[in-house]
Amino acid sequence: MDGDWDGGWWRGATRVSSPNFSARPAGARVDTVVLHSISLPPGEYGGDGIRQLFTNTLDWSAHPYYETIRGLEVSAHFVVRRDGAILQFVSIDERAWHAGRSRWDGRAEANDWSIGVELEGLEGDAFEPAQYAALEKLLPAIDHVRGIRHVVGHEHVAPGRKRDPGPGFDWCELAARLHWDAGRIPPAKPQQS
Repeated sequence: MDGDWDGGWWRGATRVSSPNFSARPAGARVDTVVLHSISLPPGEYGGDGIRQLFTNTLDWSAHPYYETIRGLEVSAHFVVRRDGAILQFVSIDERAWHAGRSRWDGRAEANDWSIGVELEGLEGDAFEPAQYAALEKLLPAIDHVRGIRHVVGHEHVAPGRKRDPGPGFDWCELAARLHWDAGRIPPAKPQQS
């Protein structure tokens, strides 16, 4: 891989290995990034809940909300914190468990062919300028080694089931920062693929 990468790990991120991944199917064409939003507990930022959830070390009794997700084993390739810090939990060569039942561009099971990026935030709330700046660095780095065809939201690949990153995410801002062809960034409203 490129000098910015080490075996599927981006050198621009802090590496925090998650056990929640599996091998991608043989021959999978990894060409899509799925953006999500997450905060743990919901609406609280800056804590260690996301890292703990993705590494299976979350104390389920630490907050009432955690009981509702007890036993959940999930991950994403990357998390972008509110201050723009980027953590990487799974090599982009592996299948992170981020999208669940999903479909986009005529393909099902987005985990097989996508890279998951969680933005620390809530559906509907605005995201920070530092997060857009982080995506402005991260997405071209991924594109350089994977040839990204689409950057979409969880709401796009699982419409009706998921709503993140939601209306608070500014897709036009992302497109303007990346200077990518409009066909690579979805319209603001999710559509069935």
